[in-house]
Amino acid sequence: MPIRNLFSGFLLILFFALSLVSCTKFDTTTIGGDLIPEVDNVNTFADTLDIVTTQNAFEGIYKDTTKLSLLDRYVLGKTNDPTAFGNTTASLFLQLKPTFFPYFIGVSPKDTIVNADSVVLCLSYKNFWGDSTTPLNLQVFEIPGNAGGEWDSLNTLHDINYAPSIGAPVSDVKTIDIRDLSSYVKVSKTDSTTNQIRIKLSDAFKNRLFTRDTISTSSQNAFLSDSLFRLFNNGFAIIANSGNALMYLDINNSNTRLELHYQKKSRTSNDSGYSSTIDTVYSSFYFNAGYQGSNVMRSAVANKITRNRSALPAGDQELYLQTTPGTFATLKIPKLDTMKNVIVHRAEIQIQQIPDPSTDRIFTEPSFLYLDLIDSGTNKWKPIYYDLNPNISYDPDYKLPGYAYFPLNGEVDIEYFGGDLRKKYSLAGEQSYYVINITRHVQQILTKHTPNYQMRLFPAHSFSYPQYGSTVIPYLNPIARGRVKVGGGSNPNPAYKMRVRIVYSKIK
Repeated sequence: MPIRNLFSGFLLILFFALSLVSCTKFDTTTIGGDLIPEVDNVNTFADTLDIVTTQNAFEGIYKDTTKLSLLDRYVLGKTNDPTAFGNTTASLFLQLKPTFFPYFIGVSPKDTIVNADSVVLCLSYKNFWGDSTTPLNLQVFEIPGNAGGEWDSLNTLHDINYAPSIGAPVSDVKTIDIRDLSSYVKVSKTDSTTNQIRIKLSDAFKNRLFTRDTISTSSQNAFLSDSLFRLFNNGFAIIANSGNALMYLDINNSNTRLELHYQKKSRTSNDSGYSSTIDTVYSSFYFNAGYQGSNVMRSAVANKITRNRSALPAGDQELYLQTTPGTFATLKIPKLDTMKNVIVHRAEIQIQQIPDPSTDRIFTEPSFLYLDLIDSGTNKWKPIYYDLNPNISYDPDYKLPGYAYFPLNGEVDIEYFGGDLRKKYSLAGEQSYYVINITRHVQQILTKHTPNYQMRLFPAHSFSYPQYGSTVIPYLNPIARGRVKVGGGSNPNPAYKMRVRIVYSKIK
């Protein structure tokens, strides 16, 4: 009997607990940063607001001048997207240099080079985007010493539209199977490596390189100084001839190097003669990100990325969002101009993918979307008010003393602001979507009657607001990685239509 009473008491407590939960309903946001009250249409209401959308691209008057930092992943490859996103080609231009000057090939300047075996250009591979089953064909060209002062301006970062002049090829076409790059490759008797693209350069280039170390004091010795070396070899252009993927590279990693393979005899310790042993060794040139000695200058680098898109639609029914250098959409919410002042509990832009299983599995979506405003007074873009980070005060108009125009240190609170890639599943299959929180921005429009600015939506790699300064603000997408087709504001299918969902209470 006591056990039965205990069990009955437990069921009673469980019943009251479940009743309490069922009576205390909350509409949890998809971001997870807020809780909003139940929509009961008595005190709290929900509505959807139409969005007027337009397709745009970063070209023409909106030309993309993104510059990669020395710490960025650089990209190399070629894609052939059959949709309106079109084709992409990414070429890499890179200087690899000795680590000191005057430089000598070998461990000691007194060593004797018996035979020059080969020269291999190596690139540190990190990951890819696209189709790894289609081989990539790469070829290396030399950048001549007279390529021009713009390329030789070693402390200048070039934007993604720049390419130096290139000379003759110094390699055959190299076929890369991305799936094999994780396998170990033997470099020498004692060394092996993985995740490295290796392209053997021509014997003609190898012979020129090794002979430039033989005249110790002549200007023909390319290893006396940085300036003489650049006259001999001003870098390499690595061009993708065909393929269907972009490879991401770390140019600062020691796996990115120019290997000089040779055989040598070493001088004996007492300088009485040379060892009878012939050693097979290699030396390496690297990308010099900074000064590594009194006269070693930083290496130059550039990444030219070109898009060859098909005709993009107007954007009212469907939008094509492509990561930098890519495309963007402009958004306008007309109803905010006439909506009465209310207490806004939640306002969010809902962005739905229009799936295409035949291409989406190869060319995947960007991980993040970013949203900002167009300042109608200056016709320039500026950050959205409040919602980038509710815990950090900032002033998008840059007029308040002591306030930056963007959250300090670029700290966008993704958990609150949103824009991150989400997935949902139904009988129709998998669908990607994004949600962006504009609650505080909408509240300001309704309460303070600030302008209802047009918005810009895009998958950002980085961006800047030049009216305020030259600072480049990095974002969360690797360069050129990701594209997604989403519904526009007039899409007839409610599963795809872009809209604003707003939950609010009337002011009594």
